[in-house]
Amino acid sequence: MDKVIKNLFVLIGLVAINTNASAQFNNWMDSPKKDEAENAHSIYRQAIKSEDWAIAYENWQIAYDIAPAADGKRDYHFLDGVKIYINKFQNETDATKKDEYKATINRLYDEAIQAYTNRDIKPTKCGDDAACYEAKIGYVHGRKAYDMFYTLNSNYSENLAEFDLAMAKGGNDTEYTVFDPIATIVVYQFQKGKLDKDQVVNYFTSLEALAEYNLANNTKLGTYYDQAWKAAQAKFLPIEADVFDCEYFKPKYKSLYESDPDNMDQLKNLVGLLKKRGCPETDPLLSELDAKWKSYAAATNAQRQATFEANNPAILAKKAYDAGDYPGALAKYDEAIKAETDPSKKGGYLFSKASIQGRKLKKYSAARKTALEAANLRPGYGRPYMLIGDLYATSARDCGDSWNQRLAIIAAISKYNKAKSVDPSQAEEANKKISKYRASLPDKNEGFMRGVKAGDNQKVGCWIGETVTVRYK
Repeated sequence: MDKVIKNLFVLIGLVAINTNASAQFNNWMDSPKKDEAENAHSIYRQAIKSEDWAIAYENWQIAYDIAPAADGKRDYHFLDGVKIYINKFQNETDATKKDEYKATINRLYDEAIQAYTNRDIKPTKCGDDAACYEAKIGYVHGRKAYDMFYTLNSNYSENLAEFDLAMAKGGNDTEYTVFDPIATIVVYQFQKGKLDKDQVVNYFTSLEALAEYNLANNTKLGTYYDQAWKAAQAKFLPIEADVFDCEYFKPKYKSLYESDPDNMDQLKNLVGLLKKRGCPETDPLLSELDAKWKSYAAATNAQRQATFEANNPAILAKKAYDAGDYPGALAKYDEAIKAETDPSKKGGYLFSKASIQGRKLKKYSAARKTALEAANLRPGYGRPYMLIGDLYATSARDCGDSWNQRLAIIAAISKYNKAKSVDPSQAEEANKKISKYRASLPDKNEGFMRGVKAGDNQKVGCWIGETVTVRYK
């Protein structure tokens, strides 16, 4: 990322803001007014928290005048002063005063930067680490640029120059808050002819590198960088076709691939990026990477599917059923039923098992038993009763003489009525079947010969073995 940023600054001809290098900022450690400064410091800090801005300003001014660098380890007096003057700026209506406050805000930011540059502020964690001071300076530039964009309505060119300094100094520590304003400014400046294609590409790739680094290495804030980058990418969409092309990105993506050819996550991203940049399917690099990714994805998906199926026997049961392996399907449904704790799902598996037992294997008694278990587990579930009705109806011809066959039809119709009574969604199908089998009900003359009246109870023979209430055609 550092190389990209340096190239960026060569392209745009960055000129840093000229602060007064001779300025020195005192702290209170050796000041005869140390107690007064510390007391004012404590008061104004608390006043800011409670948003008592008048008290905050009065005591901040005392602390700042005595010791701009506070205790020599913190930038509070500069950046807290910014907060106080931003409050003044936002609540002021007079244009002249607003300009004065704006100038003061910028001056306080510049003083903080100079204090770090001079080492008038020496954070304990920095010690003699020059990179630490650079990061602190980058942080202040970033905050200044942020306020210039969102609060002070600064000139875009000046504002972008401040963001440039923030990224140059901050490097990978640059805050994720820079993404949206930089993208907004860069797109606007390009549309107005104030930035060229190469400059836009450099800003884009710098932000991309910043996001990728933090997503990979910043466990605390990595997701925020990722989200901010995705939002910033959307800002570039109106100019994307005018700026980016396949050939520009190929060297970078090829280098990334060759640096870690077995990184499949990176490979997938590179294939997507090459396609997004408009590379044709015939492009040699895209063809190579895409083929490798597809081969890996196919193998990985097959392994995941195998693992998923091994842990989901109901899936294997359905596959066995589709293949005509009904005993194998029953075995897998038994595994699924045993493992399932959700009554509704278990009821569904039981119904599927019952359907195989009855319709495919003709094990009618076992199918009825399993279907009733399913119905008991899922109140309002009518399909098991529909299944039993079908089994009664289709096996009626095997239930002895004509009389017993017709009693079996009564048993079937009884189950269809039961199905629609507990589950209205089954009513249409149930009614169709009831109408279909109504003509197969017992004949009244035959009942008369047997001494059986409508409403009498009769036991059905064969495997059905139920007692039904006689009804005639």
